[in-house]
Amino acid sequence: MNRWATVVLILLNVALPEMARSTAPFTPAAIRLPSGFRISLFADNLSGARSMAPGPEGILFVGTRKAGRVYALVDRDRDFKADRTIVLAKGLRMPNGVAFRNGHLYVAEVHRVIRFENIVDNLNPGAPYIVVNDSLPADRRHGWKFVRFGPDGKLYVPVGAPCNVCREQDQRFATIMRMNADGSGLEVFAEGVRNSVGFDWHPQTRELWFTDNGRDWLGDDFPPDELNHAPSSGRHFGFPYVHGNTVPDPVFGDQAPQREFDPPAQELAPHAAALGMRFYTGNMFPPEYRGQIFIAEHGS
Repeated sequence: MNRWATVVLILLNVALPEMARSTAPFTPAAIRLPSGFRISLFADNLSGARSMAPGPEGILFVGTRKAGRVYALVDRDRDFKADRTIVLAKGLRMPNGVAFRNGHLYVAEVHRVIRFENIVDNLNPGAPYIVVNDSLPADRRHGWKFVRFGPDGKLYVPVGAPCNVCREQDQRFATIMRMNADGSGLEVFAEGVRNSVGFDWHPQTRELWFTDNGRDWLGDDFPPDELNHAPSSGRHFGFPYVHGNTVPDPVFGDQAPQREFDPPAQELAPHAAALGMRFYTGNMFPPEYRGQIFIAEHGS
């Protein structure tokens, strides 16, 4: 049984009323599920819950985009309900991304990555942290970051475009970067990525797949958002020159460099605003779900 297969879905849906700008109280019963599925509330009263990372001993770490907080949700008795909510940090700068590795919690702010060392032994409000790397761009637009460790042991960090559509001189923008766990070796892994806030690695091939949110102001039905596949580093996924399956941008399309762009593995709905994706590797859901990709879409 994959314990977190259910918990992830529960927490993602906590934010649904806020996303829809609804004032109605949230209840799990409002969510429509396939036959045979159940849903229950794992935790509530989390201001701005955004990204999640499972840790050991029934702990789930939660980052926020606007609230400036990082939470630890503790489920010691493993009953799929948080027994305790701890505010590990306040006043951070869009601490959206959280990743757990080798006992430490990594948190990505807009301009830096910090690390809460031996976090299980320091589950206290105002837990101490160290700065791992503070050399990331500080632009807030598309600056919030989803982070995750890859099979190569490196921390992958996207840097969104600081605009709707533009071509920046700073080559770090509109990329997915990666660094060693100690913050060294920061490098660009993929280019032409407008704003990715979710990625995962195929469980067999260990190749990167990621979502990318397309530009605005070309209408309600264009351009598509994207699901992309990056089997190796050094690839370019088209932004700002092309969108979806090689549709030229009306401003930058004729300025494209002489190089090959990788088209999306699949086009997603325009303005779907995917916030996360995962390959399903558990055994709780029926066989047809196994090995498939779940994508959480925010929508405009």
